[in-house]
Amino acid sequence: MNRKFLKFEIELDFVLIAVTTSLKDYRICYLINKCLNFNLAKNADLAVDISPGAAPVYFSIYNYKWEDSDTDFYFIANKGTEGYLIPEIKKADYFLMIKNYIDDNELDTLVAGLNKIPEIVAAVKIDPKKVKSRENLLF
Repeated sequence: MNRKFLKFEIELDFVLIAVTTSLKDYRICYLINKCLNFNLAKNADLAVDISPGAAPVYFSIYNYKWEDSDTDFYFIANKGTEGYLIPEIKKADYFLMIKNYIDDNELDTLVAGLNKIPEIVAAVKIDPKKVKSRENLLF
């Protein structure tokens, strides 16, 4: 009997930036909106099933869209009601997820702009393929 194994790999079509700050989500979003000319707006909390059979964990999430390039920005809290969105990166307080297309120069400018905000300790690009719990970022 021949066996065939299917290897399924999740396609990650987004860029991830880890943001470390001591501010609350609404306050840091206000500063990002002010300094980077964004318009991050609060969405309903993101429900993620972290453990099978357990209740979903809720994370604060904000959204903004560049109309000219259809680029979506999601500002997501790493710490939720009952745990972390990405447990292996506990030092990051928030993640800025960029879906669809963003130019490398625009991305570097965005990271530099985030790092210029005095209340942000660090903003660092992260390769989503190296994140173990990347399934939590698929919504």
